[in-house]
This record gives sequence, structure tokens and C-alpha cells, in this order.
Amino acid sequence: MTAAPSGPAFSVHDIPFSTYGSWFGISPVLAEKTRAEDLHLVSHQNGMHAVLRLVPLDPATGGRTDTRVEATPGLLTWTGPTGRVDLAYETPDTVRLRGSGLALALRAAARTLTPFSGTYFYREPGTDAYVLTSYETGRRYRITVLSGTVTEAPGAQALGGADRGVTVGAEAGGPWEVAVEEYETARRPYASTAGFDQVVAAARTAFTAFADRVAPWRSAATPAAELAAYVLWSATVRPRGFVTRPAVLMSKHWMDKVWSWDHCFNALALAPGAPDLAWDQFSLPFDHQDEAGALPDSVTHSEVLHNFVKPPIHGWTLGLLRRRLPEPLTHAQLTEAYDRLTRWTDFWLTARRAPGAALPHYQHGNDSGWDNATTFDPARVVVTADLAAFLTLQLRELASLADELGRPDDARRWTRTADETQAAMLDDLWKGDRFAARAADTGETWTSASLLDLMPIALGEHLPESVGAALADRIETHLTPHGLATEQPDSPHYLPDGYWRGPIWAPSTVLVEDGLRRAGHHRLADRISARFRALCETSGFAENFDALTGTGLRDRAYTWTAAAYLLLAEAPTLRPADPARTAGG
Repeated sequence: MTAAPSGPAFSVHDIPFSTYGSWFGISPVLAEKTRAEDLHLVSHQNGMHAVLRLVPLDPATGGRTDTRVEATPGLLTWTGPTGRVDLAYETPDTVRLRGSGLALALRAAARTLTPFSGTYFYREPGTDAYVLTSYETGRRYRITVLSGTVTEAPGAQALGGADRGVTVGAEAGGPWEVAVEEYETARRPYASTAGFDQVVAAARTAFTAFADRVAPWRSAATPAAELAAYVLWSATVRPRGFVTRPAVLMSKHWMDKVWSWDHCFNALALAPGAPDLAWDQFSLPFDHQDEAGALPDSVTHSEVLHNFVKPPIHGWTLGLLRRRLPEPLTHAQLTEAYDRLTRWTDFWLTARRAPGAALPHYQHGNDSGWDNATTFDPARVVVTADLAAFLTLQLRELASLADELGRPDDARRWTRTADETQAAMLDDLWKGDRFAARAADTGETWTSASLLDLMPIALGEHLPESVGAALADRIETHLTPHGLATEQPDSPHYLPDGYWRGPIWAPSTVLVEDGLRRAGHHRLADRISARFRALCETSGFAENFDALTGTGLRDRAYTWTAAAYLLLAEAPTLRPADPARTAGG
């Protein structure tokens, strides 16, 4: 059997087992708040759908047997009292399974077949293969026996309710092996081109090469870096459907989309070591920019949603991305980025500024990315300082791009608009020690205990020193032993698992840390970075975290959290040591 596993071990209850480019993973997580006892092949084409249930069996009794599941980037293993089953990806659409001392039942996850739902099952004529075709994914799943025998195949050609699938084993508990493929309509009969151990070795090599590119600086001081790289690597899918480029999904759990600000953090983390993939991450939502210039809310295999937008952090992202890429963008890339960023900016200056207004507005908390932040409690159509700050940064990046592209008139226009936007933000929303929000229709203003009100710190060196200092003081009141709470913990609206009403999030952490550092508040930035890194090293890469306990919440394999860890863990390795600026504390 295969040699001892290598690479970071992880729990498949938290992180799906998958590979770069694949649209499916192996996981017990079937939907939000839905976990199965057994691992399933879960596809993300046409949504998240469990297709096959994988059940290790005692070959003597034919009944389900308890097993210990272990996973590393190249190999997933069930170990039972009488033997083991191994699974590895041969290609992004094909897994190989090998067993000895245990049998394995591969069953359709959906037991009921209707004219519009479920999974149909049949034996492929003239071969040793069995095929399941899924209404939900619109794909086929072929099981080919490479060695051993099919001991039963219930439900072949059955309609209505039935168990469907195969059980694979071997005489006297001997070895057996199968291949499972996901494909569209038809393909040549499966033919093995490598032994199982070679498949495992190739998968490990591919992951290690990726980790070496995106985190070559990793060491004992950054113990979660390799697992963070795996989260990004395994959540990457090939172009399919509306996904126009290789894409890092937010997760191969139920958050299986690319949202139009999440992608920015993945692009930044990937930039030094995987520049082409990073550029694809930055560009993908822009491939679906609408006639008004707006980016979609999200993109996935079978849908593009435009019901909301996301905040314009793309100017900030592009400026940092360009500094992190190992080679400058080409003239064609710069021109494309400038044109796309111009249209995105014009959307905020036209469609999202009321007649005569100097500042743009959100139409709902979802537009900000902070869906239910308490800033939006009094009203949803709101002028906020974070939006003005992000737009100002975007305008300044456009001015820089225009200069580089030899468009001085554009550069002067963008600079003037940036200055006007920042001045209006300070004149209209700054209240001496904090920013207020304002209803776009009534003009009523209010303040909240949300970290969102402090996000103009992202302006960094562009802020008046007194404003930056006041924001830094207030940001410190959000800092718990684990990181930045999105709602002050002593607020009456604080909720431990309240989404943006308390938990710690990766994007706010990265934006605040970067802004503080550029504004000269290095010691506070160091503390925020150190605590977030320690949080990930203890609690993994959850969508968000309980600010007081550090417990991971919601989706437990979120790529922008892994990306944030990589960004923050890399930075100290690039900065010269400064004994006057100590991390932690």
C-alpha cells in the first residue's frame, strides 16, 4: 500500500478533499448546516450537489464499518479494523479508489428519481463500467472496475425510489481498485495510465510545487502556511459555464462562488508565486461587467447575479497587486485594467450618486460586503465613509494608471475627483472623533459601534494625521485577544455568531492592517496581524470567527481567510527587523 502520507493533515469535516481544477470534492458537508455520516462526492456544477455516497463495508458481513478518515493534499484514507480504502485524484475529473480488507459501496446520494430530479443508473453495455447521470449537476459519473469485483449493483435502470450504485470488493478481503469520472455526455472507455502510487505521488508533487510558489518563505514561524496554500489550491476550478478563467472559489462547501470583492484577496495572495492565476482572479468579475459598468455580485458555474454589487476596493487591490507581481503588467493588461476600472468607477459616480450629491451611496448592506452591519440598522440606502474612502483610493489608482498610459488630462481629472470625494467625506461625515453614516434620502445621520465606520483608515497616508490617529484609537477598542471584532464587544448589538455584527473577518483585518501601516501606526498593525495569524493557526480558515473565543464559524474552508493568512504571514519575512516595533502584546 501507499507510503506514509506527506503534507499537512486536515479534517475533511472542515476542508473538502479536492484538487486544483476539479469541480467536485470529497466531503461529508452536503449543504449549509447539513453534514452526513459518510463522505460524499459533492459536485459544484449547477450548484452544490451530493452525487455519490461512499460507504466502507466489512467484507465479511457486508455491513457498514466504522473507519478513521485521514486526509493530506495527495491522499484520502479510510482505515478500519480489517483494512483500508484510499482515494486520490488522477486528474481534475477522475479519482482512483483502492481498497484491501474493506469493501466499498458507491451509491447515488439521491434515492428518488423523478422526470426532473435525481440520479439515473445503468451498466454501460459491453464494458466493466457503471454510469450514474445526475439531473442536478447535468453530468455523468462513470465507475470503472480496474481490479476486484462488483459484488452487487442495485437499481440499474430503476425508476422512482431505489438504491442505486455498486459495491466493490475482492475475494478474501484482497485488493481492488476502481476509477470514478465526472464528464458531460460521452467519453472513451477509461484506461489506466499510471499505478495508484504514481497517482498519489503526482498529486503530492503538484501541490508541493504550488505551495513552493505561493509560500516559498514558509517556516516553523508560519505553521499554517502550507494548509492555507492547500485551501486555495484545492478550491481552484477550471473554466466552465460562466466561470471564464481558472477561478478560486470562496469554498468547495456551500460558499462555492466568486464574489466581487472576495476575489481581490485571493489575487493578492497568489500574485508573487502564481501571477497568471492572480491576474485571472482579479479579472474574472470584470468579464461580467454590465452596461452600466457595475460588477456582478457573484459568479459561479451556472449563474451571474447582479441583484447587489460589492464595494469598490478594486483600485486599492490593483495598486497593491501591481507591486506584488514579479513582472510588470503588459501595456495591453494596463489598458484593459484602466478601461474596466474606469467603467466601474463611473458606475459609482453616476448610478450611485443622487442628483447634486458629492458622495455615492449603498442601496443595501449587501453592497458593502458587510451585509448586516449595524451601520445599516437605521436605513439601508446610505452614504457611508468606507465607500467614499474606497472610491477615493480607486480614483487615485486611476490617476496613476492614466499617467503611466500617457493620458495626462485623465490623470488630472481623476486626481481632482479623488480630492473632491475625500474632502466631501471629511466635511460631511467626520464628527471630530469618528465618521457618521447618512441616509441618502432624508439626510439623517448616525454613528454605530460597527468597525465599518472606521474603515476609512484604508486611506492610510492620504488621511489627515489627526483623523488617522482618532481612527486608530477607535480601532483598538475593537481588538480582542483574537483579532478585530466587527462590532464592539460591549455593544448591545454584539452577537458572537452575528455575521458582521461581531465576528472577526479576514478582509476587514487586511484592509485595516494595511491602512494603519501606511498611516504610520505600525505597532497596532503588528498586533492585529499577529493575533489574526495566531487565530488561523489555532482555528483554521473559517469564513469568520467568534471574536471572544476564537472559534471558527460558518463555512470552515474559506479561501479569502487562507489568502489573508498568507498575506499577513509573508509580510514580516519581507520587512527588516525593528526592535522598536514588536508584534503581539
